[in-house]
Amino acid sequence: MTTTQQHLPIWHDTPDPVYPPLAGEIAVDVCVIGLGGSGLICIHELLDLGLSVAGIDAATVGGGAAGRNGGFLLAGLAAFYHNAVAAIGRERAAAIYRLTMAEIERMAMAMPGIVYRVGSLRIAASPAEVADCAAQLQAMRADDLPVEPYSGPEGEGLLLPTDGAFQPLRRCRFLAEQAQRGGALLFTATPAMAINGATVQCPQGQIRARHVIIAVDGGLERLAPELRGIVRSARLQMLATAPDRECSLPRPVYTRWGYDYWQQLPDGRIALGGCRDRFAAEEWEAPPQPSAPVQAALEQILRERVGSRAPVERRWAALVAYRSDSILPVARQIRPNVWAIGAYNGTGNVIGALCGRAVARAVARGDLALLRLLDGG
Repeated sequence: MTTTQQHLPIWHDTPDPVYPPLAGEIAVDVCVIGLGGSGLICIHELLDLGLSVAGIDAATVGGGAAGRNGGFLLAGLAAFYHNAVAAIGRERAAAIYRLTMAEIERMAMAMPGIVYRVGSLRIAASPAEVADCAAQLQAMRADDLPVEPYSGPEGEGLLLPTDGAFQPLRRCRFLAEQAQRGGALLFTATPAMAINGATVQCPQGQIRARHVIIAVDGGLERLAPELRGIVRSARLQMLATAPDRECSLPRPVYTRWGYDYWQQLPDGRIALGGCRDRFAAEEWEAPPQPSAPVQAALEQILRERVGSRAPVERRWAALVAYRSDSILPVARQIRPNVWAIGAYNGTGNVIGALCGRAVARAVARGDLALLRLLDGG
């Protein structure tokens, strides 16, 4: 395996599909920048609402965090539920949680074989986290949200039965194929060089649109400078092993306050990520390549905490955006006819899909209800 192959995510099991770079000038109702999960869901929603759409990506379909993450489908916001209640209120936190549960169900029905409804575990790594799990359990039960106390081989914590796991890159490719069949114009290797009004300038052409939607997570503040100061990107890193027949990990696991996480794929390989907080200063605005200190820490967790002796076959990284002023994502109009979604705070697979739907509805029919629920900024 070459170094380049070693740095591909475990999800990259087949060559990238071919979508051409943009050449020349086109005109559409909406240009969506970013062909990750949130951008592709946005494109689907726009097509369903009767608009013409072009989607572009600087790299490939799912080439950023959408195709390089841990493969978790988690209901709710990145903040644990009781913390979300304290920050944004019980009614709003519960509404968002239920919408994300419904989105996971929708994904599972649309993509069998890609999405697995196995639940997830939050496992405590300290007595303080045991107490925090108890607080989360109490808050979720008060709002009749599915949760169970858990004690098992992984440790003590919570079982979230409506969560799941999936193959994130395959999901993006599936969505892109379906979007193209539905009439969307998709272009890869086509970065947005500038956004002038609602015209997107690219290296070899331009897209004239009535609206532009920036649907990227990592690097959002570069494409949307209005968000600098409240959005900042960081590098997340992962590794993956060869198939491990000695380990049995039936559900994805989040532990140590969500900073470390792993799951075992159906073929026995283990994908594990985290440790960003231990090297925080080096991970902000870092290039999306794995670093030796974080990878060494991840391998220590693999050996000592997970108990796997399988050889590590892949190591990779991706950029994700965090919002400093709120636990909510960014989903708003940032200038006339230009919208931005992103800053999912490390868990964008489900909440990002909701943001994609929200901005599409705002653009297509002026419906701001979901947008205001998710951001309100």
